[in-house]
Amino acid sequence: MVRAPSSIISFIRHSSPGARLDPAGQLRNLTTESKDGDCDGSYKDVIHEICLITRRRPRWEHTLLSEFPSLNFSDPRLFHSYMKHQNNAFLSLRFFHWLCSHCGFSPDHSSCNALFDVLVDAKACNAAKSLLDRDGFTPEPSSLECYIQCLSRGEMVEEAVSVFCKLKNAGFCPSVATWNVSLSACLKTGRTDLVWTLYEQMMASDVIANIDAETIGYLIQAYCDDNKVSNGYGLLRQILEDGLCPDNIVFNTLISGFCKEEEYARVSELLHIMIAKGHGPDIFTYQEIINGLIKRSKNMEAFRIFNDLKDRGYFPDRVMYTTIIKGLCDMGFLGEARKLWFEMIRKGLLPNEYTYSVMISRYCRLGKFDAARKLYKEMCDKGYEKTTVPCNAMISGLCLHGRTDEAQRLFEEMSQKGIVCDIITYNSLIRALLKQGKLVETTKLFRVLLAQGLEPSASTFTALIRRLCEVGDTQEAIRLWKDMVCRNWEPTGGYS
Repeated sequence: MVRAPSSIISFIRHSSPGARLDPAGQLRNLTTESKDGDCDGSYKDVIHEICLITRRRPRWEHTLLSEFPSLNFSDPRLFHSYMKHQNNAFLSLRFFHWLCSHCGFSPDHSSCNALFDVLVDAKACNAAKSLLDRDGFTPEPSSLECYIQCLSRGEMVEEAVSVFCKLKNAGFCPSVATWNVSLSACLKTGRTDLVWTLYEQMMASDVIANIDAETIGYLIQAYCDDNKVSNGYGLLRQILEDGLCPDNIVFNTLISGFCKEEEYARVSELLHIMIAKGHGPDIFTYQEIINGLIKRSKNMEAFRIFNDLKDRGYFPDRVMYTTIIKGLCDMGFLGEARKLWFEMIRKGLLPNEYTYSVMISRYCRLGKFDAARKLYKEMCDKGYEKTTVPCNAMISGLCLHGRTDEAQRLFEEMSQKGIVCDIITYNSLIRALLKQGKLVETTKLFRVLLAQGLEPSASTFTALIRRLCEVGDTQEAIRLWKDMVCRNWEPTGGYS
């Protein structure tokens, strides 16, 4: 076939009506395909020109038909060629909707499925869903499986679970990898209920015979998140008997759960299992143990394990150093905490904002405000932004030692410098003002807190109401009480 001159498009668009040849005659053969299924050269030129127009011209929908009056836009092959040459999911979707609304285009299953795949590849889950809502269109099972993975990675877990149901009804079972992606997404979004929904579907399908250690790991994680650590441990024992062994992350999850429940015999047992299975405990394993001990106020035991780790050649990271420093500060061992502070710096582990805040908080609680301010300045000089956490530490310490005026000045500085005041900031200051009997200032600050959309602690709310009653301002107390009821907050505890 002789290739038509490349000027044909220009001729079609710009030749005068009197001189124009029959457009249908010119374009009649432009929809032919070569033996390999590709379009001939002239048709490629036309598609290329349309792609340029739809890519560069803002409102091409108003002019495209008049520019190509004899082109058969309702031919599905044109849409397939456009998608192939445009290589842009969103422009293809826009072109698709235009064809359907202006050109009498009735998309066949192949066109819809091809566009669906393009949108899924572009991670455009919502746009892909809009195609699913079209009457009579059901993507190929393999396309739906890719769609599940796209939804899961976008944390659209409810939609992902519903697509599993569609596949089940179609008699198609997704791969284990697809199930695992969705299980992981459900855990990340805190939807353990959907984990068990998916697990029930797995049990009813053929895939259950092929589940791997990764799948079991997600189920164990779900048990732990549901505070059913013993169930997770039982599942671990079962898969170990079946010859499967999960990775350290699963063991660490169980260890964290048992530390929370203070089941340290189980923790020891898990450590022995890890060693026996060739999965030696890593630094993250011991991080979970130490963190669990600190949270249970077993700081000395955590400190002992920390020192033992160093003696055995482990290299604690900044997170572990910070955890231990906080534990020592909570016990009042500021000297030991300072030793670890300088030790981590010598090892090249620079303190971060949280590490600074731990030390600043301890200095403030001890009334050593000069040392606290010096450390705060050092933190800022090292490039860390002035943020809420260290400021809260300063305000809490000042309030604790009755230096409310200084705390108020710092509070005002935070607002001026754009540092966010959170509920901890407000609660600390409100409690301090109440202690000093500054009811007018307290009430004003409380109004600001509510206007920010923050929720005061129940004890702070109750303390303010009680104080209003003590000074005889019962009307304001009743108004606050009604405000609590409207917000569905229950006053509990008190303030002394």
